[in-house]
Amino acid sequence: MFPVITIDGPSGVGKSTLSRALARYLNWNLLDSGAIYRVLSLAQLKHYMNIKSENELIRLASQLKIDFKFTDNKLFVYFENSDVTPIIRTEQIASYASILASNQNIRLALLKIQHNFRVAPGLIADGRDMGTVVFPDAKVKFFLYASTRKCVLRRIQQLQNKGINVNFKEIMYNIKRRDYRDYNRIIAPLKPANDAIVIDSSYLSITEVIKTAIVYINKILLF
Repeated sequence: MFPVITIDGPSGVGKSTLSRALARYLNWNLLDSGAIYRVLSLAQLKHYMNIKSENELIRLASQLKIDFKFTDNKLFVYFENSDVTPIIRTEQIASYASILASNQNIRLALLKIQHNFRVAPGLIADGRDMGTVVFPDAKVKFFLYASTRKCVLRRIQQLQNKGINVNFKEIMYNIKRRDYRDYNRIIAPLKPANDAIVIDSSYLSITEVIKTAIVYINKILLF
């Protein structure tokens, strides 16, 4: 099996930035599992008139055609051969994706799709249950967390950089609700794996987080 490094944690802790940095550093493939749930949310909205039951939604999930392209330190998400990156990053899609992620049957349907990204030379897997459920055999597992306020401020900065107007209270509410749902769901709750390296990114720069992760990777994988 090809090696995997997992990076789990809630929104706004720096998972995506760390994942991209490590994928570039190691020249490995990159999986954004959250994007898969977001694409499924988009697909359901797109095919809404034809989705009448959970079984049909599960069938849609199992047949999801999604691809990632990592270029110039940016991850582009393609669905049905179209770049849907900007669309799936909205708060509406993110909130709905969190609801879908609470469904055990949907998670099982998407599991194989995620496993298919494990190809040579290796994989950086970014998500919420990468180290606990999807790739429990990963040799290196990271779990990032930060204070809620820090996460909110980072999310606001991220959206503002994209030219999106934001409201602090609304973002705070959305993040708290999403995190509560993810931490407390019965199926694959958000939590660090028993063997995960836990990093509090509240008062660390992203450069410091990346350097810390690389030290652990070089030590564990003996690069």
